[in-house]
Amino acid sequence: MDNSGKEKEAIQLMADADKKVKSSGSFLGGMFGGGPHKVEEACEMYCRAANMFKMAKNWSEAIKCLNAAVDIYTDMGRFTIAAKHHISIAEIYESELVDIEKAIAHYEQAADYYKGEESNSSANKCLLKVGAYCAQLEQYQKAIEIYEQVGATTMDNPLLKYSAKEYFFKASLCHFIVDELNAKIAVEKYEEMFPAFSDSRECKLLKKLLEAHEEQNSEAFTEAVKEFDSISRLDQWHTTLLLRIKKTIQGDEGDLK
Repeated sequence: MDNSGKEKEAIQLMADADKKVKSSGSFLGGMFGGGPHKVEEACEMYCRAANMFKMAKNWSEAIKCLNAAVDIYTDMGRFTIAAKHHISIAEIYESELVDIEKAIAHYEQAADYYKGEESNSSANKCLLKVGAYCAQLEQYQKAIEIYEQVGATTMDNPLLKYSAKEYFFKASLCHFIVDELNAKIAVEKYEEMFPAFSDSRECKLLKKLLEAHEEQNSEAFTEAVKEFDSISRLDQWHTTLLLRIKKTIQGDEGDLK
């Protein structure tokens, strides 16, 4: 079946699902039709329709179907499934429609639902997406709060504490862009909270960068980044933030080469 066929089928499925929802809410539907069962069937139809719309690259209709399913699942108190659908919507905004503000809103909603169901690791995954995007959009305070929150919840977990240093590193970089003194105070605070952070390569790099920045020495700044990167590759996110910090050094060329 080609994409136009998929789209026609999806439109029909969506219409049928709408009918099911309407009839389940009517008096006769409630008396004879098993209302909740019909509504659940409608949800499944919305999800199938959403997948077909995705295949046809009709993103706005896919989102409409997923939102309809979310509304029903939240009414039924099934927040974990609602959260998964919010993530699907966020991913469409993230990858296909490139509307990062809307992606953030859906990841945040998913995180709230997961927290309510005490699925903390799923909530943290969504929050980390939000934190990364907020930093890119220069919403540093919000990013810092998220990284500190996730860092604090993971540092006491034997399986996850290795990741905590990464979250405190990211929070420190966000602080650094806002203000050098803020970053110094934050690094000290994270070392107190999580002593293992002191011995990490990330913490040692931060101290070198703070020193280079204080001396307004862009060469020392670049050298410290290169040295770190030769052992642990820095991704695009880290590189972007490090460049933003380096640009605050007077007379800087604005690269890390």
